[in-house]
Amino acid sequence: MTNPNVAESPILFKKGRFKKETLLKLYESLLMPRRIEEKMLILLRQGKISKWFSGWGQEAISIGAVEALSKDEFILPMHRNLGIFTGRGIPLERLFAQFQGKKSGFTKGRDRSFHFGSTEHHIVGMISHLGPQMAIADGIALAHKLSKEKKVCLVFTGDGASSEGDFHEGLNVAAVWKLPVIFVVEHNGYGLSTPSEEQFAFKQFIDKGPGYGMESVKIDGNNILEVYQTIQNLASDIRKNPRPVLVEAVTFRMRGHEEASGTKYVPKELMSTWAMKDPVENYERFLEENGILTLEEKSRINDKIKIAINEGLEKAFAEENIIPNSEEEFNDLFAPFTQRVIPAAESLKSEKRFVDAISDALKQSMEKYPNLVLMGQDIGDYGGVFKITDGFVVQFGRDRVRNTPLCESAIIGTALGLSIQGYKAMVEMQFADFVSVGFNQIVNNLAKIHYRWGQNADVVVRMPTGAGVAAGPFHSQSNEAWFFHTPGLKIVYPSNPYDAKGLLNAALEDPNPYLYFEHKALYRSLSETIPDDYYTIEIGKAQLVRNGNTVSIITYGMGVHWANTIVDEMECDADIVDLRTLLPWDKEAVQQSVKKTGKVIFLQEDCLTGGIGAEICAWISENCFEYLDAPVMREGSLDTPVPFAPSLEKNFLPVERFKKKLQDLIVY
Repeated sequence: MTNPNVAESPILFKKGRFKKETLLKLYESLLMPRRIEEKMLILLRQGKISKWFSGWGQEAISIGAVEALSKDEFILPMHRNLGIFTGRGIPLERLFAQFQGKKSGFTKGRDRSFHFGSTEHHIVGMISHLGPQMAIADGIALAHKLSKEKKVCLVFTGDGASSEGDFHEGLNVAAVWKLPVIFVVEHNGYGLSTPSEEQFAFKQFIDKGPGYGMESVKIDGNNILEVYQTIQNLASDIRKNPRPVLVEAVTFRMRGHEEASGTKYVPKELMSTWAMKDPVENYERFLEENGILTLEEKSRINDKIKIAINEGLEKAFAEENIIPNSEEEFNDLFAPFTQRVIPAAESLKSEKRFVDAISDALKQSMEKYPNLVLMGQDIGDYGGVFKITDGFVVQFGRDRVRNTPLCESAIIGTALGLSIQGYKAMVEMQFADFVSVGFNQIVNNLAKIHYRWGQNADVVVRMPTGAGVAAGPFHSQSNEAWFFHTPGLKIVYPSNPYDAKGLLNAALEDPNPYLYFEHKALYRSLSETIPDDYYTIEIGKAQLVRNGNTVSIITYGMGVHWANTIVDEMECDADIVDLRTLLPWDKEAVQQSVKKTGKVIFLQEDCLTGGIGAEICAWISENCFEYLDAPVMREGSLDTPVPFAPSLEKNFLPVERFKKKLQDLIVY
């Protein structure tokens, strides 16, 4: 078996005009991750750490990059980039505490190894899904561009991870928007055990750059001086002329994907060839042969590194194991924020459709927050498919009202990157159904990032949702339950224009991630006289929209209108509780209604099985049992995809079944 990455040996270093201090600094910086690796492999065998992802043989890429950039420029590393963390001067005791799951680690024991970031050190860590960090880098770079900062962002990916769709989306967005990002592909020949020829059909990554409309550069990833000089030159140029560049760093991984994997799948001759190109040994030899590194200096640097590692480990090992505190776990789900409800001015009101109320909220929030950026497909000159942002480009400009390529995952990731730089972002899904393509970014990045390492995600994702418009299975789904199960998200779902405006304003104020569901069928069918001025509604507070004593109907969204119509038809004495907020939902309001009526039914447009009603009905059964005079009931749509034909769709929706079940409950 051959490998396209095999390069000549030994490494040919070009001393050029490098100062001696620079050459020695690079040596010390290069040596630190290697010495830490040696120590970690011992600790792994001793059972003192649980897992280790080795970057042995690839250290020159991380060190060359981190030393080439300014300290205040963000880097997004991956598993094999230990040198980024040490190169940014992260205290070793905190780094080792992170590896051991101690409280002083960056994730407080909630995540492992390199799955963390530190805004203080301008590092954004990865998640296990490998690709999503590409779009986050786009967002950080977009923030630089919007703020007119002459900075660059650098993000790493592996050759295996380049098979992910996020790789394509991240590069494409950066190219289209001319974002100052350096994409570094560490081409080490394998994705775990899968060789490059089984990952892709091309031979080198620099062939991909032109396809995206960006420059590509290929470098010897084991040559610390070539990496350093190339990244330094590119960064300097990109700061003046913002654009993305794809850098292919050819290297090899000398140990397993992680230590348990081993390297038996790698031909021995390939390992031998690349062992000759060890980046640390070759650079050390070069410095010695050129009289730059003396035995005395070499000994001093090694002793300094050894002492630092041992002291860091001693402090990390001395730290007590974490004592769990559930309250702290819940508190760290979200960035601290106390909502101050802004009441509506009573003087100025006008009639607005549901769609107008949403547009009104967006416009007033854009005026209130100059750092708010709107992104979505066709939201620019076209005004969005539902015309909610019609005219926004003229008022706010193309920088803040951004048409996006058709790539939901990248745009959500970009929104998170903006948030890391202190911006607010609103992402419009053209239809809520399409959010499935961006699912990973929402449930694994937006939802978990504050819990993991304290970074907030100031992002609102707007979701035009619901059936009743004969749009079929891919434009009509109710998918709020997909996210209801995910800690770290907030979900709102208004049923009327007044709430639509107030809840969207409130969501945009909060520096935490929101999903904002808006029913398409209500856009132009529902009007209401509401305040013209800016106002907000309390998040997590339900609304009693109808007061009765016989039965409690708990619902939200379109269900509120169905319930009202049916109660009118039946002339029954019912409480109708509009949840408005699904996460968090108002337990107190539900309990008060159940206590009063003794009978309760939950109505949802979503399919019945596994819906939000199931959870809330279970909670009622567990917490309100003594007040019940009948079984807790629920009704929802059929457990099928949403059909297209109007008659089939009507049968799919729960209206008639709900009416029958409500009658049964009342006479129970």
